[in-house]
Amino acid sequence: MPAVIKDNVLVYKGCNLFRQRLLLSVLSGRAIKIEDIRSNHDDPGLREYEVNLIRLIDKITNGTRVELGETGTSMYFQPGILVGGQVTHSCCTQRGIGYYLEVLLAVGPFCKEPLNAVLQGVTHHDLDVSVDKVKLAALPVLLKFILVDDGLELKVVRRGAPPLGGGEIVFRCPVRRHLRPLQWTKWGLVKRIRGVVYALRVSPTFANRVVESAKGVMLNFLPDVYINTDQCRGPNAGKSPGFGVSLVAETNEKTFYCAEAKSEEVGSGEISLPEEIGKQCAMKLADEIYRGGAVDSSFQWLVALWMALGQKDVSECVVGPLSDYTISFLQHLKEFFGVMFKLEVLRSELEESDEEEENTIEANKVKMTCVGIGYVNISKRTL
Repeated sequence: MPAVIKDNVLVYKGCNLFRQRLLLSVLSGRAIKIEDIRSNHDDPGLREYEVNLIRLIDKITNGTRVELGETGTSMYFQPGILVGGQVTHSCCTQRGIGYYLEVLLAVGPFCKEPLNAVLQGVTHHDLDVSVDKVKLAALPVLLKFILVDDGLELKVVRRGAPPLGGGEIVFRCPVRRHLRPLQWTKWGLVKRIRGVVYALRVSPTFANRVVESAKGVMLNFLPDVYINTDQCRGPNAGKSPGFGVSLVAETNEKTFYCAEAKSEEVGSGEISLPEEIGKQCAMKLADEIYRGGAVDSSFQWLVALWMALGQKDVSECVVGPLSDYTISFLQHLKEFFGVMFKLEVLRSELEESDEEEENTIEANKVKMTCVGIGYVNISKRTL
C-alpha cells in the first residue's frame, strides 16, 4: 500500500518491505510509522530478525529514536545521523547475514566514518543472498559508483549454515561525499565462470561431487570453468552441517551474474544430493545469464538506489526483467526522495528481426533512466 503522509511522517500499514522502508528512512532522514504489523497473525508484531535489524541500524547511527506499541504491532522510527565506524553485530539466525549486509552496503558510502563491520550468524540462507553472492556480484557494482576501491572489502572469516549459524564476515566500506552518475548500457558476453563450493561438517567428497555436477552442465557452454572447494574444518565450519555452491559468470564488459544453491537445513527431513545441488546452481546461473542486463537481478534495487542518489546528472542502466522487489523499491524511492525513473522495455534483436520466432535467445531488457538528486554526504569531512 502507498504511504499516507501525516505531519511529515510517512505512515505505512503491514510488515511487507520492512527493510526497504527502514533503509530509505535512514538515508532520507524522514520519520516513518508502520501500523498493523501482523495484527491478524497468531503471533502478532515484529519478528526477532526485524528487531535485530533495528539494533544494527541503531549501532551505525547516532540519535535514532524507536517507539514500539504495547502489542508490537505498531512502530515509530525517527532516523539519526549515519556514523559508521567499527561495529560488531550478532545477526539473528532466522535470516542470513545477507539480509543485514545489504543494508550496510547501501548506506556504507554515506557514513561519517569508514564502515568496519563484523557480522556473525548464518552466511548462507534460503531466504537471503549469501555473503559470497554479495562479494562476487554486488561489490563490483558499488565500484562503478565510487571508482576507487581503497578500503572496500568483504572477507569471509568463517562460514555458518542454518539453523545455528556460527559464521562470521568482515565488511569494510569507504565513504564518499557524493556518487558519480552512471552510464551502463553494455554487458557483453560471458568469458569465464568461477565458483566456490563449501562443505561444513560433512564429508569432503560432497564438495567434489557438487563441483563435478556443476561443471558437467557449464562445460556445455564454454571451456573456461573453474570451481574452488572450501573444506571448512573445526571452528571454521560453523555450528551446523551443510554444503552449497556459488557460481559467478564474468563478461568481457565486467558484468557479473551470480547463482547459488545449498543443501536443505538439517532437521528439515529433506535429503539433498550433491549432484542435484550442483546441477540446480548451474541451471540457475544459465537462467540469470538469459535474463541478462548490466547487473545481477538480485541487485537491481541497489543500482536504482545509487543512481537516484547520484549527482544531478542523467544516469542510465540496462537491466534484465525487473524483479518484484525492485518494482516495490522504485515506488518507495518516489515516496521518500521524489525520484521517478523512466523505464523503457528494449525488445531483443531476434524478436525485431522475426516476429514469428517464439524461442528468443535472450529476455527483454529494461532501460532505467533517472536524474540524480545530488545527495551529498554532509558527514564526510572534506580534506
